[in-house]
Amino acid sequence: MSATKVKKREPADNADTLPPEAGVAKERKTPRARKEALTGWAFMAPFTILFLFIFILPICISVFSSFFQVKTQGGGAFGGGESQSVFVGLENYQYVIFSGAFWAGIGRVILYTIVQVPVMIIAALALALLIDSLIVRHVTVFRLGWFLPYAVPGVVAAIIWLCIYTPEVSPLNSLVEAFGGDLTINFFGKKMILLSMANMTTWTFTGYNMLIFLAALQAIPHDLYEAARLDGASSFQIVTKIKIPMVRGAALLAILLSIVGTIQLYNEPAVMETSQKWMGSAYTPMMMALNTAKGYMSPSGDGPASAIAIVMALIAGILAVAYFLADRKLGGSND
Repeated sequence: MSATKVKKREPADNADTLPPEAGVAKERKTPRARKEALTGWAFMAPFTILFLFIFILPICISVFSSFFQVKTQGGGAFGGGESQSVFVGLENYQYVIFSGAFWAGIGRVILYTIVQVPVMIIAALALALLIDSLIVRHVTVFRLGWFLPYAVPGVVAAIIWLCIYTPEVSPLNSLVEAFGGDLTINFFGKKMILLSMANMTTWTFTGYNMLIFLAALQAIPHDLYEAARLDGASSFQIVTKIKIPMVRGAALLAILLSIVGTIQLYNEPAVMETSQKWMGSAYTPMMMALNTAKGYMSPSGDGPASAIAIVMALIAGILAVAYFLADRKLGGSND
């Protein structure tokens, strides 16, 4: 009788042989894992609480307030009565949407954005490329020098530029006269005032955006530059073919932040309005919102002001998303 070898049957996959209870036990977190998770939540709790109270809660209050309006109730034919907060539904939003002053202000800030943002972004990119190159020594000094205007409070910067633009006290007059010229530019003219404000914002935020570009440039592997030089690429070709394309993400971030910021334009026009009363209380949507909340415009109060702010936020979001989608389509990026 020939002996036959019996092959030992290999056990099936563990997932098939283990009972269902074992899978449940496997998914349970160990005490150490639970402790690490609790530690993570504990570190994140302060930020979460501040984020909820400083950001989310005010938005919710603003949305709730936008459905109310302060109106005088009672008093009869001789007036008087008490001011009460009354639910008015979408009346505040209807007022904003059909307000000519609001859309005129939106038109001004959009025109302002079209002119100011490209100039600022190009200047910031040029400065970042200059600092990142081998041409500039003492990089820290240049970087700090261009960033310092951002450290100046916006209202203070606007007051400084207001003095520079005012012919009676402007140091520009003395400078121009020293060279035998005569300064005749009216920085407060109706066709010039947006450019004057754009110059203020560009002076303030160019250094901030420069740091965004500089961080992106310093993250590029230097092996790419060495490989390009070995292939015979010039410095100009390295800048145009490697550096600029690889900071496209930083440019997208800087432009999106600038679009959202320009819709909220307030410091510059509010300061300039103190000497140029022809601008009015609704020159920009943000001025209109604050003056409405203070009672300088009718209807007044927190309700209409909140509605203005929310419509502004929606418009800023639409513009930012539109630019993002256009950038992806033109750039062919699927990021």
